[in-house]
Amino acid sequence: MVSPARLQALEAWRNENHISLSQVNGQRRYGGPPDGWEGPAPGDGCEVFISQLPEDVFEDLLIPLFSSVGRLWEFRLMMNFSGWNRGFAYATYGSAGEAAEAVRRLHGHRLGPAKQLCVCHSTQKKQLCVGELPVTIQQPYVLQVLRALSGGVESVSLKSGTDIKGVSALVVYESHHAAAMAKKVIREGFKKHCSLTVSVKWHYSSTKVRRPLTHGEGTPRSGPPRSGPPRSQPPRLQPPLSTTETFNKAPGAPGPLPPRPAPFWSSPLPQKPCLLALLQRTCGTRPDFNLECTASGPWHVCVSYSVQLPHLPHPLKGWLTVRRGVTHEDTWREVNQLVAGRALAALWPGTEGMPKQAW
Repeated sequence: MVSPARLQALEAWRNENHISLSQVNGQRRYGGPPDGWEGPAPGDGCEVFISQLPEDVFEDLLIPLFSSVGRLWEFRLMMNFSGWNRGFAYATYGSAGEAAEAVRRLHGHRLGPAKQLCVCHSTQKKQLCVGELPVTIQQPYVLQVLRALSGGVESVSLKSGTDIKGVSALVVYESHHAAAMAKKVIREGFKKHCSLTVSVKWHYSSTKVRRPLTHGEGTPRSGPPRSGPPRSQPPRLQPPLSTTETFNKAPGAPGPLPPRPAPFWSSPLPQKPCLLALLQRTCGTRPDFNLECTASGPWHVCVSYSVQLPHLPHPLKGWLTVRRGVTHEDTWREVNQLVAGRALAALWPGTEGMPKQAW
């Protein structure tokens, strides 16, 4: 558990300096840009990577230290669920010269008796290689799938060759962050919605690949014929779902969620026992769910909850992340199921009350 004294010091520093921090996707962010920033957003070469951080060091020590070199446009500290930091962070300066000065002055800076900071220029990787695609696949199809699974796709080109299994897609994203988020979901997305098993890795400029396939070209021009049965044609995409459907408030739902991009597939939620009804029978009445949407993305929702249960002296509190359903009603039905499962697990210790649908 994080030391209360460290948390109090962080909070006092934030209040004294009117600092705003926001946490999402495992990182706590300052700025991007900070209040009062004037001028354009930083370009390439302005970000530094900081590692070997003591786990109880937070922004009240790090931001003043790195601001001593130059004005920060953004500072991101990677956090885990226990409240400690994960040992690394990113600092973005207004110019490449300030970033270079941070590396020169702060690399090896001592924080604590046994920790010396490692500060270096951040590598902004923006390209992914999606491999082991069928030889019959075409570029428009791959582009449509990737844009449905991830945001920030700028271009897709297909590569083939004797040293490449099947066909590989070189995907260029608008930012490193967009590419990193896409890398987490592409493999499962192709497997679930296209019935294809693909590989995903970072692409470096030194990677040797062959010429891109031209539009409409079905097979590579070079390379020996593939052995075994030919791969089947990729599944046909379904028409996009409407995003204008009316939200029907589910029991305990606080209100509508922000809209998400329309997916190209339609996959209803699997049937599972109604844990909400089981909880109501267990308690004799339906407990009040206090739910609040704390963060949301195109494909997931983060919700905090508080439930007052009989025989428990204090409300059951926590948070969870769920995959978005096809409609808002599906999403909140899933949230209520998960909260009911956790409530049942609290009433019946040692039982598996929660369905394994959370991310």
